[in-house]
Amino acid sequence: MNRRMLPVLALVLGVVSCAWAEEKKAPASPAFEALKKLAGDWVEVGPDGKPTDKVVTSFRLTAGGSVVQETLFAGTDHEMVTMYHQDGADLVLTHYCAIGNQPRMRAESTKDAGRIVFKCAGGSNLKSESDTHMHHATLTLSGSDRYSAEWIAQQDGKECHKASFNLARKK
Repeated sequence: MNRRMLPVLALVLGVVSCAWAEEKKAPASPAFEALKKLAGDWVEVGPDGKPTDKVVTSFRLTAGGSVVQETLFAGTDHEMVTMYHQDGADLVLTHYCAIGNQPRMRAESTKDAGRIVFKCAGGSNLKSESDTHMHHATLTLSGSDRYSAEWIAQQDGKECHKASFNLARKK
């Protein structure tokens, strides 16, 4: 074989192997597809049921659309980031918490893409499961412009804090 052809052959093989790898990817779950549709800014819903002007969280797609990044309380001392992505057929998240740990959660299997329930599956910067950490998260999607979120923290195996949000897409 002509040595000048080797770079061309390597390029062709690389493209073919990338195409083959693309075909082998598991399809995204309906829940992940629903999360992607949250891209944008979300404001708190007031007691009267009407959206306020207070932005609570923002979602954006990153990594070629394979990751949904949520930024909660942007620009504050309590800013946190949660990254959602597929792990094979499973939907998972890593929550980068303001208290300095990073719990990982896996979504429970469900046919309802509008209600996504995550349960803790370990994490980093946790000495043990007894350390304070976010342990559950439930997202309930109500159409394209409303959703609610409930985050439950645990310490010593017991619920110690719950944060609930009713949110509307910022117009």
